[in-house]
Amino acid sequence: MNERIVNFILHQRVATICCVDENNMAYCFSCFYAFDVEREIFYFKSSIDAHHSQIFERNPIVAGTIQQDKLNPLAIKGIQFTGQILHSKNELCWHADPIYHQRYPFALAMPGAMWTLQPETIKMTDNTMSFGKKLYWELKEVV
Repeated sequence: MNERIVNFILHQRVATICCVDENNMAYCFSCFYAFDVEREIFYFKSSIDAHHSQIFERNPIVAGTIQQDKLNPLAIKGIQFTGQILHSKNELCWHADPIYHQRYPFALAMPGAMWTLQPETIKMTDNTMSFGKKLYWELKEVV
């Protein structure tokens, strides 16, 4: 994955994730995330009873964005991604707890399930390189 994309992801904290329910109704939510650089995956924690958690059980395909925590209108950076929520038995999910809770220790006191999001495509806009500059990444092998 491009170093600029990784650095951007590591320096932000909140993603907006969108999913689609069985009635083809889109649903978006925001969450704190942790990024596993080695495995190129995101982890987030959410209530198992949340609407999006129920959707993931039937349709794991997602899309989302990550914007700068502090917006500089002259130097906009942001990411759009597509991917899927992995089943908890997938070995890529096994590192979710320690990586997520290292970044957000307060989350240890909060109930919820850990989720793993494997990005399949990423498009980063980085106007600090030049206006409208785009960087692209694509997963080579879907697990």
